[in-house]
Amino acid sequence: MLSFLLLDFNIFIISGEHEAAAYVEVEETPYTRLCSTKKILTVNGQFPGPTLYVSKGETVVVDVYNKGNYNITIHWHGVNMPRNPWADGPEYVTQCPIQPGGKFRQKIIFSVEEGSLWWHAHSDWSRATVHGAIIIYPKKGTGYPFPKPHAELPIILGEWWKKDIMEVLVEFVQNGGDPQISDAFTINGQPGDLYPCSKSETFKLLVDYGKTYLLRIINVDMQDILFFSIAKHQITIVGTDASYTKPLARDYIAISPGQTIDALLEINQPPDHYYMAARVYSSAEGAEYNNTTTTAIVQYNGNYTRSSPPLLPFLPDYNDTNASVNFTGSLRSLADKDYPVDVPTNITTQLVFTVSVNTLPCSLNKTCEGPNGTRLSSSLNNISFVNPKIDVLEAYYYQINGVFGTRFPSFPPFVFNFTADYLSLLLEIPNLGTEVKVLEYGSVVELVLQGTNLVAGTDHPIHLHGHSFYVVGWGFGNFDKDKDPLGYNLVDPPLLNTIAVPKNGWTTIRFKTENPGTSLVDALSSRTSLNVGNGHGVHSEKWPNSKGTITTATSGHASMLKPLSMLGELLSN
Repeated sequence: MLSFLLLDFNIFIISGEHEAAAYVEVEETPYTRLCSTKKILTVNGQFPGPTLYVSKGETVVVDVYNKGNYNITIHWHGVNMPRNPWADGPEYVTQCPIQPGGKFRQKIIFSVEEGSLWWHAHSDWSRATVHGAIIIYPKKGTGYPFPKPHAELPIILGEWWKKDIMEVLVEFVQNGGDPQISDAFTINGQPGDLYPCSKSETFKLLVDYGKTYLLRIINVDMQDILFFSIAKHQITIVGTDASYTKPLARDYIAISPGQTIDALLEINQPPDHYYMAARVYSSAEGAEYNNTTTTAIVQYNGNYTRSSPPLLPFLPDYNDTNASVNFTGSLRSLADKDYPVDVPTNITTQLVFTVSVNTLPCSLNKTCEGPNGTRLSSSLNNISFVNPKIDVLEAYYYQINGVFGTRFPSFPPFVFNFTADYLSLLLEIPNLGTEVKVLEYGSVVELVLQGTNLVAGTDHPIHLHGHSFYVVGWGFGNFDKDKDPLGYNLVDPPLLNTIAVPKNGWTTIRFKTENPGTSLVDALSSRTSLNVGNGHGVHSEKWPNSKGTITTATSGHASMLKPLSMLGELLSN
């Protein structure tokens, strides 16, 4: 029996037992932050966008109407989309973008995911404002592997530019330098008390003493890994990227762009106002970074004399690499009888991808702002991805020649001391191309992601579309194929879809190619944007028992719908 529900904010939900439909509009909406007003691209007029609530195993059909002024696509970050790559969302990989005035229907299939994910634009820099949370509840009749919290809510860590975001994009694409840093970081769309004209709108989480709250923390920042903490309170991590973890109590977290972390907050301190806060972790020497701090308030209910100003939490220094990697390296899968792990062991396909910042020569009669007058770029295995004119998946499916090549190398084409302090400038120049890596269906893949010190060593958050993966090892320096695998964790490694390769270090992931379609390896952060055609490695898989082969590119009940500005107050009711 279908039930029909009309909700505010122009979202229509038609929900049944197993499938639901949602109607969303991408549109320009005026927002005021940091003492000035500008129009930003939003979904249904909301910033951050609406939250999608589903249960494990359900399917949602989303009709996306583009009423904005630019091309757009929507990616469902961390949703595997089994046998449905057409709805994944990366432009020119699984689909061409939705043009202004156009519409596109996406069938979002939730399968094994359980926990927190997010959705966002996957075209140019539109995701700076076009994004929102996805909350995937356990199946009906089951529960969490931890005591049920009193309440839960998304904590979305983002950023804000006073300048129009498309102007920021055009500027650094034209000059070849670093993108302009943001003017503020945000928590649930608000900069917080420490920024001008922001105090009255600071996000407040109203809490009751003795209760426990589930925070679904999402980093939607364009480029930056962030440290996050709450004054005088530990949080206990219980999940990452829609997969449960062993409980991990910490004073702070480090969270990469695109990553989600579920954490329990126990309200056990003297009643007061306490800041939750986030600021950048930046490891690239000489790179400009945003050194401001965003805040929200954890506000205890009751009568008491509050501290003024609220207490600030400890956050590691902006360049504390050990603080970042030690947190991430402490994550472990839950790995119990109800949530077992399936770590691949019999590897059939071994891959090594270098992840680099690069430079390209400046165009004739142009002035560029990259190192030594060059243009910044980025690459996997020295190939900087160039967007085709039609999407890779369509070209493969309909056997359209000349759109992409299949010569993406399994190993670095040049072997050198990747993490040396001084490297030849000649190594900085990548090849440009639209290359894919073909993987057979059912392959058991080990992929070593090796950071390099070309141009400037930095951390590299990496996201794999269509698959989650086990992070079985990481380290600093150059990967040693004989020694480093001896230290792999094959017992309870975390199951993720986004991982940061440490500065001048390596990370090893394992996964099975059991989801024919597209699997873009998406580099989310560097000194240059990797979402404008640079730095995407690609691969593809054969689909068994089908007439053609589907390409993968490497480099019920649902509701969508409480605005984040209301959630803090709602939790106290």
